[in-house]
Amino acid sequence: MNKVFLRGAGWAPRQGLQSARPSRKPWYRVLYIQVLLAMAVGIVLGHLMPGWGVQMKPLGDGFIKLVKMVIAVVIFCTIVSGIASMQDLKSMGRTAAKAMLYFEVVSTIALLIGLGVANWLQPGAGLHVDPATLNAKDVMGYAGQAKQQSVVEFLLNVIPHTLVDAFAKGDILQVVLVAVLCGVSLSAIGERGHGVLQGINGVSAAAFALVNLIMKLAPLGAFGAIAFTVARYGLASLGPLLKLIGTFYLTSLVFVVVVLGAIGWWVGFSIFRFLAYIKEEILLVLGTSSSDAALPSLMQKLEALGLPKSLVGLVVPTGYTFNTDGTSIYMTLAALFVAQAMGVDLSFEQQLSLFLVAALTSKGASGVQGAAFIALVGTLSVVPTIPVAGMALILGIDRFMSEARALVNMIGNGVATLVLARWNGVVTREELQQRLRQTHDQGDQGGAP
Repeated sequence: MNKVFLRGAGWAPRQGLQSARPSRKPWYRVLYIQVLLAMAVGIVLGHLMPGWGVQMKPLGDGFIKLVKMVIAVVIFCTIVSGIASMQDLKSMGRTAAKAMLYFEVVSTIALLIGLGVANWLQPGAGLHVDPATLNAKDVMGYAGQAKQQSVVEFLLNVIPHTLVDAFAKGDILQVVLVAVLCGVSLSAIGERGHGVLQGINGVSAAAFALVNLIMKLAPLGAFGAIAFTVARYGLASLGPLLKLIGTFYLTSLVFVVVVLGAIGWWVGFSIFRFLAYIKEEILLVLGTSSSDAALPSLMQKLEALGLPKSLVGLVVPTGYTFNTDGTSIYMTLAALFVAQAMGVDLSFEQQLSLFLVAALTSKGASGVQGAAFIALVGTLSVVPTIPVAGMALILGIDRFMSEARALVNMIGNGVATLVLARWNGVVTREELQQRLRQTHDQGDQGGAP
């Protein structure tokens, strides 16, 4: 466990006597306060000086690229180290099967919630939009990227051309596959692989130290991303579609508090305490509109709760592809919004078709910029009565909605990892509650990046 990173972010396992608790840090050195202030300044700059705000975009893009630069190494080292040290490799297979079952069940619930809320609140009703008045050119550009993959094509794409190719492309699933195979191989050769494992652990320590350095730039990245968003799209642009945005954010909040909260209560932890524990990651995702920005630090914080590296390394990265709860809510809610805005009355059979296709497309487009929007374009194509040009309605506000999608995706995968840890018996209900309580108390003392 990288104690340097944990101290830097304000979290470290409690050791020794109570007097060992870190002293209160100045408020301006606390990471989440820095991110909050940076976001506030970014919003003001983007609103009052949009020309300058647009020019801040490279700050947000650069920060996300820095994080993505190290993600593949972090995932690889974490999985290899965890699997190579496991005594029973069969347990890994059981964990993977349980994870996929959990992902499918919760994602399906998210899709159904989006569908139900759209039918209940009907955020698009009354708009009476004429498709002929919409500019479908940009949407057609996305439609070209929304090529559907068969199950076989999807599985074959998980296999990289070479070991190096997986890291060069930064494909998370490919890196996970390579890491699992390498971990199993090292475990099979026993003592002969000890030297290689030590080297990987050394690389892992260096990678997390690098993450610690990159996280110092989080406020700058959040500032640049939010300043660009406000400057480019403008707060005034939210007006006509405010009902859709409000409905989506409210639905996302209810999903986290009620659905994920109930799951947390079932396995033995408070969703609110967990959200307080990952507040830095929440603000980081909110500022950058990217769940990838929080992936390395989320994995590290889950390990800090006493969860095995092998479990964290397997569940979190695969969950980023298969457990996209926020994207699932968005898919069905936005699809029905477009239909309602165009005055298209969908039958039960058509809504069922949308639901089934969305269950696949919400996962198939992962890792692509604007993935949820691209997947939604592909989903709407199964119902010819809905003009794809209707997607132009939400193209301008997709950036604002992507923040909620990314937040729910990230939180959902953190919860999934805790659930799998409880199912596997690696942590008891009491231990989990105590560790979350301790880390929350330590976080109250203040931390600095």
